[in-house]
Amino acid sequence: MNRFVVRSVMRGLINGRSYCSCSSIGNGQVYRSAIVGRSLELSGQRNGVAFGGFEWRRMMSSSPASVEKATSEKEDKTENSVMEETKGKEVMAASYWGISRPKITREDGTDWPWNCFMPWETYKADLSIDLNKHHKPKNFTDKFAYRTVKLLRIPTDIFFQRRYGCRAMMLETVAAVPGMVGGMLLHLKSLRKFQQSGGWIKALLEEAENERMHLMTMVELVKPKWYERLLVLTVQGVFFNAFFVLYMLSPKLAHRIVGYLEEEAIHSYTEYLKDIDSGAIENVPAPAIAIDYWRLPKAATLKDVITVIRADEAHHRDVNHFASDIHFQGKELREAPAPLGYH
Repeated sequence: MNRFVVRSVMRGLINGRSYCSCSSIGNGQVYRSAIVGRSLELSGQRNGVAFGGFEWRRMMSSSPASVEKATSEKEDKTENSVMEETKGKEVMAASYWGISRPKITREDGTDWPWNCFMPWETYKADLSIDLNKHHKPKNFTDKFAYRTVKLLRIPTDIFFQRRYGCRAMMLETVAAVPGMVGGMLLHLKSLRKFQQSGGWIKALLEEAENERMHLMTMVELVKPKWYERLLVLTVQGVFFNAFFVLYMLSPKLAHRIVGYLEEEAIHSYTEYLKDIDSGAIENVPAPAIAIDYWRLPKAATLKDVITVIRADEAHHRDVNHFASDIHFQGKELREAPAPLGYH
């Protein structure tokens, strides 16, 4: 039989055909072989052995035909049963190595709707913080930082004028950068020098996250236009790289600039509240994300949201001026305890 198969293959090759298919069944065994190419069909019977069309693709099976058929049917049944089990069920994201999110609820028992922050990360803003504190420039570095921030305010006032919703959105895209840059560089420094950071890595990253939540809230209130999105991309790209270089060269100047930026943010949000009180800006209901993040009452309004955001900015002002003062004293941040968990 094998000689007959070989002879058939050779004939196909000699006749210019590159496809020969053969099969044999004998003693309940199935043998398959094939050469891919043009087809050459052989049929016949020799010594009770049948020949049909099979391909030569290194597919050799010596299992009994009955067993092979049974295995195929079993696989089909398994596949069908799996499809039937999944049909009609809600599609869910696969958990990572079997670790799925536990059920989290609010205090009233309703499901927690947010993935970007958890209930234990929420807080009530400290509204008693002094909003009028100002760091008076004392030396060249302070004066340079102060005048730089005042200079940056000019194009912002021209572009946004009294559109404080859009102004706040732009402000938060910038304000969330310094904490991330400072925390990242302190993190790398801690790894290089095998030193603790005194909690300052966490403090600065907390600031960046808090500013980002301000942005997520403002986006719910103000829908940015395409040119405003383009402006955000441009400003963020320039500011991130500029602040990164500045922090590498002079952390005390970097923190002082951020402190003065936060003072300007307090001023902008105060003007925002004045327009709300005067009726120039509608005092709409607070977004759900703001109510949960700051633990505001369910009937909270835009005025309540701007009030707690302004308090956060006052806290960031104090933290950055404090950090700059530490550097001016010739010390490192890790030598002074960081103000953690305070907003």
